[in-house]
Amino acid sequence: MSLDRSQVENVARLARIKIDENEMADYVDSLSSILALVDQMQAIDTTDVEPLANPLDAAQRLRADVVTEANQRELLQANAPHAEKGLFLVPKVIE
Repeated sequence: MSLDRSQVENVARLARIKIDENEMADYVDSLSSILALVDQMQAIDTTDVEPLANPLDAAQRLRADVVTEANQRELLQANAPHAEKGLFLVPKVIE
């Protein structure tokens, strides 16, 4: 797919991007080559290709889901100006 100057100007206007007149030809060529690459990738038949979660087919190491720290709620809330029922109380900022 090839873009012309008016299409690039329209895209620039929609994106609120100011393109200098001296750079317009470069933008037309660059965007046209990007769209050509996308067209080339879309032409590839991927019907028998299964999606990958990891291109290296590596297994993720997971740690055991166990509690490793003691509950220190009372100690941490001791410095709070206001706390109630295990929650920090803060001033209301949105009405």
